[in-house]
Amino acid sequence: MESGSFAAPRGATEVAGSAAGDKGLKSNAIGYASNVVIGVASTAPGYSLAATLGFIVAVPGVGLSAPAVLIVSFIPMLFIAFAYSYMNRADPDCGTTFAWVTRALGPQLGWLGGWAIIAADIIVMASLAQIAGIYSFLLVGWQSAADTAWAVTLVGVVWIALMTWICVIGIELNATTQKWLLSAEIITLALFAVVALVKVAFTDVPTEVPVSLQWLNPFHISSFNALIDGVLLGIFIYWGWDSGVAVNEESQDRHHGPGRAAVMSTILLVLIYVVVSFAAQAYGGEKLLIDNQDDVLSVLGNKVFGSPLDKILIIAVLSSAAASTQTTILPTARTSLSMARWGALPKTFGTVSPKWQTPTVSTIVMGVVSIIWYIAVNQLSQNVLGDSVTAIGFMIAFYYGITGLACIVYYRRAITRSLKNFVFAGLLPLFGFLSLAFVFVRAYIDYGTKGYAEDYNYTKPWHGIEIPILIGIGGLVLGIVLMFIWWAANADFFRRKLEVAKPTALEEPPVETAVAME
Repeated sequence: MESGSFAAPRGATEVAGSAAGDKGLKSNAIGYASNVVIGVASTAPGYSLAATLGFIVAVPGVGLSAPAVLIVSFIPMLFIAFAYSYMNRADPDCGTTFAWVTRALGPQLGWLGGWAIIAADIIVMASLAQIAGIYSFLLVGWQSAADTAWAVTLVGVVWIALMTWICVIGIELNATTQKWLLSAEIITLALFAVVALVKVAFTDVPTEVPVSLQWLNPFHISSFNALIDGVLLGIFIYWGWDSGVAVNEESQDRHHGPGRAAVMSTILLVLIYVVVSFAAQAYGGEKLLIDNQDDVLSVLGNKVFGSPLDKILIIAVLSSAAASTQTTILPTARTSLSMARWGALPKTFGTVSPKWQTPTVSTIVMGVVSIIWYIAVNQLSQNVLGDSVTAIGFMIAFYYGITGLACIVYYRRAITRSLKNFVFAGLLPLFGFLSLAFVFVRAYIDYGTKGYAEDYNYTKPWHGIEIPILIGIGGLVLGIVLMFIWWAANADFFRRKLEVAKPTALEEPPVETAVAME
């Protein structure tokens, strides 16, 4: 048996071809660096900053403390990344949350975790495609087309189709494409930060208030409520680093590499976010960021670089949205592949191409459903599109949070054998779970509160229900309904027993890790 892998526990319903490394995906196709690249690219740093930084600054009581909010938002992400690392060590299954929660907390929660990944990824594709469409026209200076809904939608659909095709024809092409797109994005953001800070330091750029290291101090924020409201936005822009773990079965050193890459991805992201946000507000000031909440980088790009060099920030945001479109398809297709192989979805979703060794049916279905959702939402309202992105936060908090809880429950017999295990496989995932549970509840309260909703929601309530709650919580409720439908049609998967790691599971060298609970 491979070191660190799961044993087939008593009472579990194992399906042929469901084990990690046995799904037909291309083994050892990508290395650690590619895992990190996919994790960072999926989060779309350029797009996330462009679309979110202004909203964080606009939160009453936060203002120029936005970098501090991004530091605080990073903490639960890092803690959950350790949970991913330890669960991937035991079971490098491309279903990630679905597989791990199924083993540790039961098939019902596991199914819902898998559904949350799929639903969130499909919903966010509309926003990414929209940005890719708009910035494609802005890149060539065609403003009238960028302002035309049908033209933007058409180009957005082309972007989804192109990235779906790349995901179908091979993981190596995926990784290579990501390296180029992310390199262009990071170099541009770094250049922007350096030029902005140099101009602030050595020229007469007018600033509202002096640049201060207090911007990095969360205790400088006026109130705890202001901090939490900022974190509600800040946490969501870190989402996506787990995509590098979803390709674990195609990775070298699949038990350890993808998990370590997840931790590294979150660290790189906080560095990018803090440096760029600090530079942006140092140069532009609070008012400019608030007045241009929808896209602060394109406005600042024109001021920092001037024409025509301002196009490079447009390229950064475009490459960010394009890269994230591709890396959003990857984890969704692999989650549905794993679910199908475990018997939690129809078998056709488990189809893997013998030629390309990719989950063809799952990938193509993901692309088609994303296109349908994108067109439908655009037909309804651009406001619905904005609220649907906000709604994703509920699904993110849910599936990241239960992954942290699954790590604690699964390793509960092993974490007390050393201080390191207790901290990194127990305490930190627990704090991550509790933080995200708090965010989930707080988001539900805030987005459902009239005063807050009027400030942050784009669309009027539907029969008294705020749209972010309707899509976010409603999407999870829809998952419960679909789960019961599948349970009635195929109950074998839901008969699985819970599993727990042996007390020696975290010792070095790693040993066989799972047994069935009595």
